[in-house]
Amino acid sequence: MPHTPSPETPAVRRRTVLAAAAATAATVPALAGLAAGPASAAPRGKRVKALPGGGDLGPNVLVFDPSTPDIQARLDGVFRQQEAAQFGTGRYALLFRPGTYHGLNAQLGFYTSIAGLGLSPDDTTINGDVTVDAGWFGGNATQNFWRSAENLALVPVSGTNRWAVAQAAPFRRMHIRGGLNLAPSGYGWASGGYIADSRIDGEIGPYSQQQWYTRDSAIGSWLNGVWNMVFSGVEGAPAQSFPDPPYTTLATTPVSREKPFLYVDGTGAFRVFLPAKRTDARGVTWGNGTPRGSSLPLTQFYVAKPGVSAATLNQALAQGLNLLLTPGIYHLDRPIQVNRAGTVVLGLGYATLIPDNGVTALKVADVDGVRLAGFLVDAGPVNSRVLLEIGPTGASRDHSADPTTVQDVFVRIGGAGPGKATTSMVVNNRHTIVDHTWVWRADHTRGRRLGDQPGRLRRRRQRP
Repeated sequence: MPHTPSPETPAVRRRTVLAAAAATAATVPALAGLAAGPASAAPRGKRVKALPGGGDLGPNVLVFDPSTPDIQARLDGVFRQQEAAQFGTGRYALLFRPGTYHGLNAQLGFYTSIAGLGLSPDDTTINGDVTVDAGWFGGNATQNFWRSAENLALVPVSGTNRWAVAQAAPFRRMHIRGGLNLAPSGYGWASGGYIADSRIDGEIGPYSQQQWYTRDSAIGSWLNGVWNMVFSGVEGAPAQSFPDPPYTTLATTPVSREKPFLYVDGTGAFRVFLPAKRTDARGVTWGNGTPRGSSLPLTQFYVAKPGVSAATLNQALAQGLNLLLTPGIYHLDRPIQVNRAGTVVLGLGYATLIPDNGVTALKVADVDGVRLAGFLVDAGPVNSRVLLEIGPTGASRDHSADPTTVQDVFVRIGGAGPGKATTSMVVNNRHTIVDHTWVWRADHTRGRRLGDQPGRLRRRRQRP
């Protein structure tokens, strides 16, 4: 089939990785709630404050419940802004409290995440669709990057939901009460993706999707393969048959742990759920009710807003708080330093870290149980030796009982600006689980789509 060249991947140095899956405004009303947290560095010696459990997550987090008026209009407003904004600055999280919603079609553009706020996907049901298509790019889905869906049950209007994506577009903890079409309208080109901890009752049709990775899920059936379709721990997966058809199938996933996620408890307060590690996993974590794991109240997080300094983020971490990065762009003049075991750094709506002066954006010490999830690291204009460092050089401690997880953490060098870095990610800590990442050295830029000027852009076939 025809193929549009996809972006190249820079070097990633890993030490011990137990499980890896590199798969691949019109103004919107602010969330009602408490006053925003601090937006700049706290005075030296003063403690930074987390927000109460029901606190304000900022204007780019839209929280809905079934009684919210004009939900569709608000979804459409975000989509109009983000549909073609591949290198724009908008970042949005669309959050749905538990309940049932009728007649919605949430179309997702760039840097937009949609998620339910229950402990199970079935707590939040949309009788409608969560749609990714490629009309903005002439029916070509190979650049449908940087968007996500999580923790929802869908009853698609036509019986089949469309999710035509490329890299950096995870589909997690979803229950589709019907089928799933992974190709754009017209069955144009598509370039691979990722499903985890999801149940699709009907058929998944990849059609033009060149590659795909599905992990710890349950599916009704799988229609076809193009280059490379990989399954681990998936009930209903096709039998091993690579290379014809190109199915690589493992009965279980040796070691896995699902991504942390935001939810609301019985009082309506926000909490963050931390799923437990699984060994030899197969199927979804939520099939028998509440998943295994623990949770933290939002009072144990510093709820960061764009404009906060790296010094304040580090002060919050030093005081024992975790970080919740609300949607936006964070400029850093020093690394975010994660030194405490069990620290959670969770981004919403593709929160983006930019090291402005050649520093490393985030560093993790040689400690147990750190969870990094849901954010983008974008190289700055001054060359960084490393953008993301998981453990110092020479790290040697055994973390097998409580590994670090790196999930839906994406790295970009160039594209939106003159990004410079030698290495995207270094993993020195033993037993680190890298569960879905995409590290991209841009082969197209703001205002120039891939292929506009043949011969001037480096091109290399992208594999998941």
